[in-house]
Amino acid sequence: MRLISGVWHLRGWFRLIVVVATLSAGDLHRWNPPMSVNGQKPNIILIMADDVGWNDVGWHNRDIATPNLNALVESGVELRSSYVTSLCSPSRAALLTGIYPFKLGLQHGVLKATKPHGLPLNVTLLPERLRRLGYATHMIGKWHLGFCNWAYTPTYRGFDSFFGFYTGQQDYFRHTTDGGYDFRYNKKVFRPKTKRYSTTTFGKHAADVIYNHKRPGPLFIYLALQAAHAPLQVPQKFEDLHRNITNQRRRKFAGMVAAADEAVGEIMTALRKSNMHKNTLIVFLSDNGATPLGAGNNWPLRGGKSTLWEGGTRVPSFIWGKMLKVRTPMIHRGMIHVVDWYPTVIAAAGGKPEAERDIDGIVQWDMLRLGLPSNRTQFVYNINRITGSAALRLSDAPGEYCSAR
Repeated sequence: MRLISGVWHLRGWFRLIVVVATLSAGDLHRWNPPMSVNGQKPNIILIMADDVGWNDVGWHNRDIATPNLNALVESGVELRSSYVTSLCSPSRAALLTGIYPFKLGLQHGVLKATKPHGLPLNVTLLPERLRRLGYATHMIGKWHLGFCNWAYTPTYRGFDSFFGFYTGQQDYFRHTTDGGYDFRYNKKVFRPKTKRYSTTTFGKHAADVIYNHKRPGPLFIYLALQAAHAPLQVPQKFEDLHRNITNQRRRKFAGMVAAADEAVGEIMTALRKSNMHKNTLIVFLSDNGATPLGAGNNWPLRGGKSTLWEGGTRVPSFIWGKMLKVRTPMIHRGMIHVVDWYPTVIAAAGGKPEAERDIDGIVQWDMLRLGLPSNRTQFVYNINRITGSAALRLSDAPGEYCSAR
């Protein structure tokens, strides 16, 4: 292999795998010491949007109505080099384990509803670690990490409660998919009394979790929004916010993002009314880039969902919290990968992420809290032997990466 302009060009799969193994065992485990927040463990709300691209949010595109998210960005830290994998299930697995999907057997695509497998049971998930630190843990929204056996489902993987659906997509009003019904409250099938839009339902449930939280113990919510994944469905009032968009499909998509924004607004209202907002950390990111054929938009980034280009893997993201010591608003251009959130959240919660020896994530708490440079200068986009594609980032400049086919 040889180095040209900061990019490693690799010839052959064996060399690529050797380099990945070297990074995982060495450079990727430079831990920062764990830190608590103002002597108290913060409440943590981790929000993952679905198929929302770079140009699908109000702080990148004025045509999109996201006032609540915009307000958080304007008083928080926008992450301009936030990377994920290019598909749903792999990104969710990486988020909750801190491990690259190709090490979990999840690098080849999304988990299909009829397939008898899921996120491996021999890995410890983020909510399990937070439980040990005294957190109440709740998941709301899209799981998409397997349900062939109860052991693979959220309430068996560290969550005290689950309110949402197991599969990758469904009707937003009827909650149907693949000819069946998919909506659970914990283990039981849940049928709302009225056909409320799912994004609205998830936002209101998150608010209820906040109102009902028993303090002084800390709270963790993982809100995996359905929006703005297909199908293109949204109440008319959200679509009407975007009458200046002439393309109907794009207008509906924008409305779906606006509905997600309203759900975030419900959460912020609940935090303030419960006097919890001053000690709550909020993280927002998308699971992958948008699908242009599905009315999403990643401009000016190249490519989209399911591709290894920037448009498929670099997503809108921010972190917000009164405990951040930087002057806000701040734009941080340091690199952060989805696997980093696992040890970083543990560090923010006052845990000991250095004890996690078998993960690929790097603690980025000082980067986020103090505005220091990122600890990351490389990551693996993916290694997929079935499709014969892979990419490894060895540069701190956006868009510079190598690929092997």
